[in-house]
Amino acid sequence: MKLTTITNVSVDGVMQGLGLADEDRRGGFERGGWALPLVDEETMARLGEVYGRADAFLFGRRTYEIFAASWGAMADPQDNPVAAPLHARPKYVVSKTLTDPGWAHTTVLAGDPAAVRDLKERLPGELQVHGSGQLVRRLAAEGLIDEMLLLTYPVIVGQGTRLFPADGPDGALELVDSRATPGGVTWQVYRPAGRPRYATEVPPRTS
Repeated sequence: MKLTTITNVSVDGVMQGLGLADEDRRGGFERGGWALPLVDEETMARLGEVYGRADAFLFGRRTYEIFAASWGAMADPQDNPVAAPLHARPKYVVSKTLTDPGWAHTTVLAGDPAAVRDLKERLPGELQVHGSGQLVRRLAAEGLIDEMLLLTYPVIVGQGTRLFPADGPDGALELVDSRATPGGVTWQVYRPAGRPRYATEVPPRTS
């Protein structure tokens, strides 16, 4: 399986609480709902295409619960290009504590990257990870991500959880595609490209 991560971030890298004001207030976060006012028609259309091509979805527990309470609670999910595939296709949750998921077609995986590696090796198609920052960081550290889609919104949130920590592992990326919507949301598709190259020579002083 090709594992693709899809992450909505602000210009300063925040991914926390993008949807609703009270979606995620962990750590005293008070600026939730920063992405929704910036979602234009083209962004929603492209997101529908992304969700529609998924063969299965993989979540961390927190994002799974947020999605289940929103997309999973829609009365007519088959009429929505995002909700329809989320309801109909297999969903996997990496968690050590979730035992009784209420959303149909959900399987709980042990909280171990080895379970994700096994899933990738057993199944065909595309496995998508939406949100799930802690899980994304673990998958990146284990080299399990094949492609990363970043949606960057034209806003500086100024607080909240970032996609990557300040002291995490490094990594080079290959830019595969880049575009922008009329509303200013930029889409960048990256593939991991090993370790970064660092300059080793100190440039001469000019004075």
